[in-house]
Parts: sequence; structure tokens; C-alpha cells
Amino acid sequence: MARTHILGFPRIGAQRELKLAQEAFWRGEIGEDQLREVGATLRQRHWQAQRDAGLDMVTVGDFAWYDQTLTLSATLGALPQRFGFDARELTLARYFELARGNAAQPAMDMTKWFDTNYHYLVPELRPDTAFEGGVNWLFDELDEARAQGHQAKPVILGPITYLWLSKTPGAPAGFDRLSLLPRLIKAYRRILAGLHERGVDWVQIDEPALCQDLPPDWLAAYQPAYEELADTGVKLLLATYFDTAADHAALACRLPVQGFHIDLVRAPQQLAAWLAALPDNAVLSAGVVDGRNIWRNDLRKTLSTLQALHARLRDRLWVAPSCSLQHVPVGLQAEHKLDAEIKSWLAFATEKLRELAVLARALNEGEAAVHAALQASDAAQATRRQSGRVTHELVQRRLQKITPEMAQRDSPFVHRIGVQREALQLPLLPTTTIGSFPQTAAIRQLRASHKRGEISALDYLHRIRAEIEVAVRRQEALDIDVLVHGEAERNDMVEYFGEQLWGYAFTENGWVQSYGSRCVKPPIIYGDVFRPEAMTVETTRYAQSLTSRLMKGMLTGPVTMLQWSFVRDDQARETTALQLALAIRDEVADLEKAGIRVIQIDEPAFREGLPLRRADWPRYLDWAVRAFQISAACVRDDTQIHTHMCYSEFNDILPAIAAMDADVITIETSRSAMELLDGFGAFQYPNEIGPGVYDIHSPRVPSVDAMLKLLERACEVIPPERLWVNPDCGLKTRGWPETEAALGNMVQAAKVLRRTLSQ
Repeated sequence: MARTHILGFPRIGAQRELKLAQEAFWRGEIGEDQLREVGATLRQRHWQAQRDAGLDMVTVGDFAWYDQTLTLSATLGALPQRFGFDARELTLARYFELARGNAAQPAMDMTKWFDTNYHYLVPELRPDTAFEGGVNWLFDELDEARAQGHQAKPVILGPITYLWLSKTPGAPAGFDRLSLLPRLIKAYRRILAGLHERGVDWVQIDEPALCQDLPPDWLAAYQPAYEELADTGVKLLLATYFDTAADHAALACRLPVQGFHIDLVRAPQQLAAWLAALPDNAVLSAGVVDGRNIWRNDLRKTLSTLQALHARLRDRLWVAPSCSLQHVPVGLQAEHKLDAEIKSWLAFATEKLRELAVLARALNEGEAAVHAALQASDAAQATRRQSGRVTHELVQRRLQKITPEMAQRDSPFVHRIGVQREALQLPLLPTTTIGSFPQTAAIRQLRASHKRGEISALDYLHRIRAEIEVAVRRQEALDIDVLVHGEAERNDMVEYFGEQLWGYAFTENGWVQSYGSRCVKPPIIYGDVFRPEAMTVETTRYAQSLTSRLMKGMLTGPVTMLQWSFVRDDQARETTALQLALAIRDEVADLEKAGIRVIQIDEPAFREGLPLRRADWPRYLDWAVRAFQISAACVRDDTQIHTHMCYSEFNDILPAIAAMDADVITIETSRSAMELLDGFGAFQYPNEIGPGVYDIHSPRVPSVDAMLKLLERACEVIPPERLWVNPDCGLKTRGWPETEAALGNMVQAAKVLRRTLSQ
């Protein structure tokens, strides 16, 4: 009998219940007990959904109050020493301080989880980290699931991947993180033994690092590590996902584990290698339902793959999503306004549970047992293929007319920068922000009222313009050099633009966690993308009319529009990216015609889209760079193009970033104390750069001295005449008091350094 399971479920709740409770806790409106009640309710609901769908096991350990990697660090007793917290007595208040910072310490470093838009908290280890244990939350949650009558399969991030993703700030030069592995394995033994004592049969142990290009010493570490875990009394399902691990299949299949999960959505070609290496008694979990996208599964096509596997493996075949379902919304049941035809093409997490059950039942009982479900799947696939709303003739013609010249500025940067400095007349170390300002409750209510039709379009316009003027005046009072309009009218940097483009659809409640309490509703690209009219020109022109200072036009770049949407899977992502690039190019040209001299095209997801395997990098970087160039290269030399990137490691793709040829790039660097900037310096990045001097995801307001030290550190790497001064990211999630305090300190730090450099 084929069995069914998932690797993880969205933890935020269908209505973002966890987010709302987190933020209420941070504001002091509820206590820890009330917050824990919300978590318990969500876990119970999600386990019951898995059971109701007919899955053979429910997954435990996929819940986290902020981030699963941070929770594992708390479980291992591997908290940053600088906070001085005892992991065994960790409260939720202190747990959140690790993630968000406090008055004494900045937050832990945060970066993208492999090639997704989820951000994890980077484990912060030391050469003497003991891994002596901490919170027992995993055991508590297991006890909850068992008390509710569920057969539970705990999930935990594997030791090699955990160590691979960690950092050791302050360690001596040449320190090898792998030297921590023996102590770390003892901690894993303790966890697995505790699970065994509670009657656990199977444990899912995630090792997605096996889908990356690991150095030989890291690969060699797997065998001794897992041999140490072999006698803990539980069966281990070693899970890989997000790419192929075919070249490591033989290594993995020699490990003393009892099963393997592979991603057959992202990398169907790896199946043969795994079947060739699979031990005779090992389980194979086939990830055949897409855990990262929202398109309905072609059940008949998937079943044809599974039937051959089932004939060979029988009860050693498990059917699963490709990865955790945390990357998709909870369910379609809350979508009442979504176009009916498009809705029929979709499956969110809850629907994917049912798809798994249908596939397993077809294998175990025959296709006749699920005849109606297969017919419904066939009908959905047919209507999507035949729909006239998917392809747009005008877009297809424009794609065919793209030329190499469309991706090139008129002059190289060394010439443009002189023209721009003369035209813009900015001081040394010019100050700016990344784009958004606080989205107050009043602003959110204003947008909601307009969306519900409670206020007229004209009234809405006047009130949004009043908010824009507030943002402009506050920036002028702070003496910021290059202003932004504050984005009061924007709900999300991707959703806002998608709403004005053809080929996009939108959900009411399609929330996905990005990090902590930050949730986004990725729009759905279902067809060819086209810009019917200008999107930002009038708003930006109005903001510029309020001030004599430079006003930046703010756009989201084509790669980020792609990465942060649920993208159609019936054509190459490269093609969709070029469609988006043409739409953004039209907007850039119109902004320049309107007199906007500085235009920022944000690409925070540029690094995120990089494939996990280096062999696949050149193709991605080629089309991603080309898409950005096409979006930006239509302007004159005296128009300055900015871009922004954040919360990723860029040092290994700096040639591609330089090839984008933005005049100014702003990046996140404050959490890593400007460490990220070292690569730009060593590479001799040729254009101007704004390293973030404070972390906007933390309520902590850094002092002038703290920012000054970061700027002085930046000047050691990048010549001051090529440096800008700015926060790490947009400020929409912050409040005005802390925003003004932090920006005031930022401007003051820039002025102090200007005086020092002029002496």
C-alpha cells in the first residue's frame, strides 16, 4: 500500500492568525499564554486537515513561532552568546528578541531559505558552542498530536544542512565549522532518542544541502554523522528538495537511514539515479505534487509516473509534495472573488492534501475508485490549455522584436556618472531611503475603504496625496537628499504592480509567510503580461511637485515580479521575465518623460532566483540580467537608475550584478556588520553603492555612533565618492517615531563623516 505524508504545512493560519497574535504579543496586548493558545489551535487545525484528507501521517515540528531554524537553534541550546539567554529557560519574549533584536543587541542575521522568498534566521555559532540542549517545544508538540489521536511523523532539519547554513562570527581565521559536528551529533542523538521514548516510528530529517554543490569534506561528513544516529531507535526519512540530488544518490543510499524523499517536480530527471542506488528495503518518498506553486496537479499524468514506481516498490512508495507546503497559501475555500475559471486551475495547501489522497487511492484501489477526481483534473487541464485569456498576440509580437541594443545604455557608467553628478548636484555620501514609509493603521484603513467602495476615487486620491505630502515634509525636515513618495497607495511591492498589468490574478486570502509575522499575497501570473497604461507616473509627478529636492520613481523589477509571484508553468520562466521587463521598460520611459531624474528598479529577489547548482547559474544569470537591462536601458545618461537587493549572499554573483549596470545599488549589510560589502570591495564593484546602515526589521533605533562606525567600515572597502547612505530596506512595517529617530541618526552620521572626510 502506498502511503501519504507531507513535509510541512503553512503555519500562519488561513486568516494569518499567527501573525496577528505575534504582533498583539509584541504590542503587549496579549500574554505568552494567549499566544501559545493560538499556536496550539493552529496546530490542531492543521493536523486535523491532514487526517481528514486521508493522509497516513501528520507532520509535527513544522510549526515555529518565528522561524523553524531559530526554533531548532533554541532546541539545540545554540543561541548567540551575545544575548546571554539560557536556552533551557527561553521565553517567547526572549525568543522574539533573538529574531528582532533588543536595546542591547541587533537581531540575528536573516537570509533567504535556499531559492525561496522565505527568510530564515542564520544560526550563530562559536568554536565553543556546546549544543547542550534547550527548549522542549518539539516534544511538547508531539505530545499534543498524540493526545489528539494522530500518528505523528516529526520533522527536523538535518545536522549537515544546519551546520552548512550557519555562521561563526568572531571565530579565528580558518576556523572550520565542521569541527563542531561531533558535538552537534550528540545533540541530535539526544533529540532522536527523546522522540523514540515517546513512541515515534519515523522521523523526517531534512538535508536540502544535498541539492547544492557541497565541498568534498562536507559530503564526506555525512557517513560518520549518520552512523552516529543509526541506533537511536527511530527510522529516518532523509529528505532532499528544491533541486536534484542525483549525483549524491549513491552516497545518500549508503547511509544507515530507512528512507529518502526526492523532489520530482523541480528535478524529475533524478528518479533513475535514485532507483538505481535505492537499497532493497528502503522507502522512496516521491515528491510529485508541487509544494511551491499553486497550479492544480495533472493527476492522470502524475499517476502514470507513480504506477510504474508502485509496481516496483509496492509499500515502500510514499506519495508526497515536492517540499513543505509552507510556500503556498492554506486553502481556496476563503477565495470568493477569484475568477471561477482561474480558480478551477488552482490548488493551495488544503487542496494539495486531497490530491495526494487521490493519487494514493488510485494506486492502492485502482483508477476506478477515483474516477470522478481524475475526470475533474482532466477537465481543469483542458480548459487551461484552451483558454483564450492565456495568450496575448501583442505581447508575443513585442517579444519577437527585442534586440540586443534594447539591453544597453547609451554610454558606459564611467561616462554616465560624470553627467549625473553634474545634473543632480548631490553632496558626498548622499542620503536616501529604499522606498516605503510607515503603513499606518489610517493608511491601511483608507485603502480598505476604497477597495470596498466606501469612498470615491477622487476622495481616495486626495487623501493619499495628503499622506504623500506628510512623507515628503518629514523627509525634508530630516534633511534627506533624495526623497521618495512613501508608497502610501501600495499594498505590496509586487501585488500593487500586478494589479495594473494584464495576465495577473489576485487572491483575497492567499497569504504566505515571508519571515516572522511578515506575510505576502503573491499574485498569480496565469497569462501573457502587458502594461495597458502608466502605473506610477502621476503619483510620482505629484510628489516631485511638492519639493525642490530630487524625487525617486519607485518600481519593482522584472525578476522580483517573477520570483514573488506564483508563475505560470506552461512556458519558460525566462519568457515571462522578458514580458515583465517590457512592461517595466514602458513605465521607466514614461517616468523619465515626466521629469523624474532618479528611478529605482528594485530587485531584492535577484539572488533568490539563482539555481542551487552552479552548473545552472550561467543560463539563469544570462536571462535575469538581460531582463533587468531591458527594463532600465531606455533612459538618457543623465537619468540615474538605482536598484535594491536585500537579505541574500551576493559575493558569488558580483559579475552578474555589475553587468546589470545600475548606476547605484543599495544592499542590506547592517545585520552582518558590513561583512557583505567586503565582496563588493574585493571585486572592485565599478558603480555606486549604498550599504544599509541600520536594520529596518528590528524596532531597535541605532545610535549615530553605531551608524558612523558602519559607514567608516564601508569607506575602508568602497571609495567615499561612490558611497550612498540608506537603511537596509523599506520602512513600511515600522512606526513613524522610530523611523524618524533612526533616519535622523542616519543623516547625522552621514554629515559627521562628510565633515571628517573634508578635513
